[in-house]
Amino acid sequence: MTPTAYDLILAGGGLANGLIAWRLRSARPDLRILVLEAGERPGGNHTWSFHDSDVDAAQRTWLAPLVTARWPRYDVAFPDLARTLEGGYASIASDRFADVIGTALGPALRTATAVTEVTPTCVRLADGSVLAAGAIIDGRGMRPSAHLALGWQTFLGQEVQLAAPHGLAAPVIMDATVAQQGGYRFVYLLPFGPDRVLVEDTHYIDSAAVPPERLRANIAAYVQARGWQVSRVLREEQGALPIVLAGDFERYWAALAGQPCSGLRAGLFHPTTGYSLPHAVRLAERIAALPDLRAPALFDAIHAEARRAWQGQRFFRLLNRMLFLAGRPDDRWRVMQRFYRLPAPLIARFYAGRPSLGDKARLVSGKPPVPVLQAMAAARQFHPSQIRKTE
Repeated sequence: MTPTAYDLILAGGGLANGLIAWRLRSARPDLRILVLEAGERPGGNHTWSFHDSDVDAAQRTWLAPLVTARWPRYDVAFPDLARTLEGGYASIASDRFADVIGTALGPALRTATAVTEVTPTCVRLADGSVLAAGAIIDGRGMRPSAHLALGWQTFLGQEVQLAAPHGLAAPVIMDATVAQQGGYRFVYLLPFGPDRVLVEDTHYIDSAAVPPERLRANIAAYVQARGWQVSRVLREEQGALPIVLAGDFERYWAALAGQPCSGLRAGLFHPTTGYSLPHAVRLAERIAALPDLRAPALFDAIHAEARRAWQGQRFFRLLNRMLFLAGRPDDRWRVMQRFYRLPAPLIARFYAGRPSLGDKARLVSGKPPVPVLQAMAAARQFHPSQIRKTE
């Protein structure tokens, strides 16, 4: 029998596994943990953002060392609406994440280490070696599954240094005044300095694949329209976040065969916005408090956390079907413009994943921004029984 060398191994050093390891290192330094990351640094090349109302005060405190920038408000813009919403908004850049997590973990972090196979208690590395632990958490991104019906939030962002100040006083989390291109498109702006800004071209579309050269051209055109001149591109990030339309939760988890997992692989993300940091924070706290970190107990705890989230997100999946399936793709912006006319506290609760019954009634009442019959048909599509029939 292979001896158990570690209490816990985390396959993948992204956001969720990084936060779990960091939290455990702080709360339970006696544990033998190991993080295996295929890249040169944990966190990859990403920017994670969250609203203050997405997490509680204690969580904001322990996240503070990771925060790259924080603002007291944010803006949105649509063809018939421009609005500033008060409320804290913060971003974590992967460079800061890597510095803080890497320093805290020290030798418990191995980078440039590819994992080829994961079981609940063993990992096989690309060099053929096998490591054993009381449990393995697989945090290597979204797992393809026939048990989920998905749309996608596909994006490419460039952090640029400008020749002159950009003039932004706050982030613009949605500028949907841009030309639509076969789905809901907006530009996302994070001003990291007076002349430094992340410009991200984002599309809510049916496919995860968009030619990156098209997104780069969109960014160049947007920057030019703003009257900005780019001195240099500091970095580029791209990705595709799943937007859940429907699914069979228990079949998805049964296919995991007892494998503890985290982040997107565990389905722990906001089903409409794709924001995953609040879920990752809560999972890290829950795991750090578990008395038993062996694989069966860990799987059960993560499964329960994911089930609770899934059950609370039914309404969001309904809205997603209306966004993706009702009306013309180039008119999807009308749904979001209507949403941003609603009261600010409702918007905050929506982002936090905690809408009240009154909020839900308000969101679906009144004249819909898409054809009524198409909205009703979209709401009925992709019942879990239909997903099972397509397997």
